[in-house]
Amino acid sequence: MTAPLYKRFKTRVIDIGGVPMGGDYPVRVQSMTNTDTLDTRSTVAQAIRMIRAGCEYVRIAVPGMKETENLKLIRKAIRKQGFATPVIADVHFNPAIAELAAHFVEKVRINPGNYTDRKSRQTDPGFWMKDSNYNRELEIISEKISPLLKICKGNGTAIRIGVNHGSLSERIITRYGDTPKGMVESAMEFARICDYHQFHNLVLSLKASNIRVMIQSNRLLIKEMKSAGMDFPVHLGVTEAGAGEDGRLKSAAGIGSLLADGIGDTIRVSITEDPEFEIPVAFGILQVTGIRITRTEFISCPSCARTLFNIQEAVEDVKAATGHLKGLRIAVMGCIVNGPGEMADANYGYVGGARGKVMLYKGQTLVRKNIPEGKAVGELIALIKENGQWIDPANS
Repeated sequence: MTAPLYKRFKTRVIDIGGVPMGGDYPVRVQSMTNTDTLDTRSTVAQAIRMIRAGCEYVRIAVPGMKETENLKLIRKAIRKQGFATPVIADVHFNPAIAELAAHFVEKVRINPGNYTDRKSRQTDPGFWMKDSNYNRELEIISEKISPLLKICKGNGTAIRIGVNHGSLSERIITRYGDTPKGMVESAMEFARICDYHQFHNLVLSLKASNIRVMIQSNRLLIKEMKSAGMDFPVHLGVTEAGAGEDGRLKSAAGIGSLLADGIGDTIRVSITEDPEFEIPVAFGILQVTGIRITRTEFISCPSCARTLFNIQEAVEDVKAATGHLKGLRIAVMGCIVNGPGEMADANYGYVGGARGKVMLYKGQTLVRKNIPEGKAVGELIALIKENGQWIDPANS
């Protein structure tokens, strides 16, 4: 028996405010507000737009204690409007902020840099190469993070260790350089510390604006976790991906490559636009990689001189008529030369035959021949209905 092409790395299931992540659960979609966290009304309004677009976790930055206190009001307002979507506090600086936020949000994101001593920069290039110095800081990190782990245990709060390529510690860079290996070690040492404290409600992420670094880092992370017997869920994203087409392409290339490898339990597309516009891109990446099907999938060829009907118009007509049939794969192909073979995975095929004529397939079986082009979409709908796979658009 041939092994499946796609096999997801099986991670542990962690509960985040009633929306589980990992295991066999769907790859979750999340985004982050970009409003002033002290502006309760604007932040709540943006969070709700994100949720309505399909966002499953809402992340909010808390740069200071005032913002952290206000996060309580924001979360309460979101709940008051009837939304139970988990809220994540995004912490970049003071560990005390994370400890406060952990009392009332479902998840806290911390950067390993929060827990290193940034004041004690070393002039001796060999300082961090000495195991005694290197390990001593790990002991300090373990001591500094233990109060947060205790609070999170008591409150059922999850933690994400978010490693960014651009903010690796001096200690890591000295030993490993500004490399995927350094990013992985930064995450793994925190994972080992959490494991030591018996805290396992943990998510790991390795992000970079360079997609090659991001892809290599996450592949290496999975290898290292397997070697260590760890199975923490993985959060994927390309940081500072950009705006418009550039941001979408970089995100699709980076996130999509890893999803195709079976890596990833939640994704965030980071583009320079309002966050609700990130959500359709995320679901699109999940759809085209076959990880999470949320709409009809269409397969179509670019057409060539063998095509004897208006395929561009046909594709639009077929999409308009069947685009609500979640989970179906429908192929629109220009001719029978390559069409039947290239649409092997499709449930239904709409294939050009003689001039102005269409042939319909169920799977790879030809079921209707030489249908006039003007009647072919209607006949396709009839075929789908005959096979019990039609859903009225009003009920989809």
